[in-house]
Amino acid sequence: MTDSKDENRKQDNWRKEMKGAEIAIKCLEREGVDVVFAYPGGASMEFHQALCDSSIDVILPRNEQGGAFAAAGYSRVSGRSGVCMATSGPGATNLLTGIADAYMDSVPLVILTGQIPKQLIGKTAFQETDIIGMTRPIIKHSYLVMDARDISKTVKEAFYIANTGRPGPVLIDVPKDVQQQKVIPELDVELQLRGYSPFKKASDVEIETVKEAIANSEKPCIYAGGGIITGEASEELTKFARSYNIPVVTTLMGVGGFPEDDPLSLKWLGMHGSVYANNAANECDLLLAFGARFDDRVTGPLKKFAAGAKIVHIDIDRSEINKNKRADIGIISDIKYFLSRLNEKPFKKEYAEWHKQLKEWKEKYPLTYNKKTKELLPQKVIDTIYRLSGGDAVIVPSVGQHQMWAAQYFNYTKPRQLLTSGGLGAMGFGLPSAIGAKVAYPDKNIICISGDGSFQMNIQELGTVHSYEVNVKIVILNNQHLGMVAQWEDRFYGSQRGDTVLVNQRVKRPYPDFCTIAKGYMIPGREVYKKSELEDAVKEMLEADGPFILDIHTQYYEHVLPMIPPGKSYKEIIIDRE
Repeated sequence: MTDSKDENRKQDNWRKEMKGAEIAIKCLEREGVDVVFAYPGGASMEFHQALCDSSIDVILPRNEQGGAFAAAGYSRVSGRSGVCMATSGPGATNLLTGIADAYMDSVPLVILTGQIPKQLIGKTAFQETDIIGMTRPIIKHSYLVMDARDISKTVKEAFYIANTGRPGPVLIDVPKDVQQQKVIPELDVELQLRGYSPFKKASDVEIETVKEAIANSEKPCIYAGGGIITGEASEELTKFARSYNIPVVTTLMGVGGFPEDDPLSLKWLGMHGSVYANNAANECDLLLAFGARFDDRVTGPLKKFAAGAKIVHIDIDRSEINKNKRADIGIISDIKYFLSRLNEKPFKKEYAEWHKQLKEWKEKYPLTYNKKTKELLPQKVIDTIYRLSGGDAVIVPSVGQHQMWAAQYFNYTKPRQLLTSGGLGAMGFGLPSAIGAKVAYPDKNIICISGDGSFQMNIQELGTVHSYEVNVKIVILNNQHLGMVAQWEDRFYGSQRGDTVLVNQRVKRPYPDFCTIAKGYMIPGREVYKKSELEDAVKEMLEADGPFILDIHTQYYEHVLPMIPPGKSYKEIIIDRE
């Protein structure tokens, strides 16, 4: 009886006249939103005023790009839609990199932007930008709301679209006068999305066709992408691989979708993937591509990739089938459903010769580094973090060499354990994304691993860390260079430095002093220069009650290996450190 009265009271609250901005915030509450990453401005003040009376927490980033990355970090670790908000003009344009990053990695986001009043649109008014037009290539869907009566329907549709099918970002742009418009909102709106059918399921015939292909194979290989994780199909993939005795390679976005401590795991493939993963994918006779898109950093020249294999490609997105690599069997399906069907009546083959070959590759080409050197190597740092954290941390790298080492030398056993900028490769991703992940799961051990170049791109978010007491751990692999570009210069440009050196030659110490900067934000930190200091420093960071920065100084000349040179095939992979 009490529940019924509470529901009636809530409905009565909706029946009164409300501002458009108030309706929007009420709709977010109804969608289960608990936090919004929002930076206010003239065209979005109404939203923020409505948030003052809301149950939703507001995290104020120090830059709108940080807010977009944080919302995506929240989504990447939880699977729920992250929400960010900005004003018109420069506020909205600062979101673009974060939106593009979410779009390329299929991350569900809902973005609210304030817009100038309706009558000024198209007149180059103060802080007017066509954010709908600007985001069109990097958005799943977008709305320009011209009447407050449409807000309830729009918000409901936005969350549905962002989270279903292939997930992605959805933008809602609301002019200020629409935010101020008073109307009586509709409580119950029905979804009416003509032509949008996100729930695809493979047919019985398609299931049997794939089973037949597996039965006829002697050297099968699973190529698992980020779709395994976004499709919540990691458990089904693990069961499938073990039941059928088929080895698994993942993409960078698929890391954690299959446990890397499993004997069937070959870790990840591509430009900096393991030799044995690249060999397996290219020399198999059946490649089972699950929720992957045949990205160029994985395949190299498409004609040479898996040239002798029969290609089976399963994806929820019709546009991905045959877009890059021609599939012999292309199926549009929800991957969780597809794998569940394959798991109903599994059959197991020994593949003795194939597994013998895989074992030989693993033994001959292990991921390794010089563990005997007295120098402090970045690989050693990741190795130590893995060991002392018990392998249970969520790792959030920025982009560069440190990103690749973090993926290589930390064994990931669970989905959503590596949160990384895959398709866009956006420097500055790490810190704000780690903040969003920690906000989503305060009890998880969230570790941001960054380079000194990437860290400075969104260093202002240390203010967010301090203000909201976000207990995130930060490790900077500091080599005073833009390391990955410098590596390419070493390998392909005769080591000629084209603006990749960050060190200030006039200063007789590494620059800037990150620990002093952190102290200014009231965050403790510690510098590490020697290998002998590393163990104690990592322990101090992990045991700290609040946020902590480790500024670890490594050499710039260490390269990420293996490496397939751009435009080359897996057969030309570089493993020599000289």
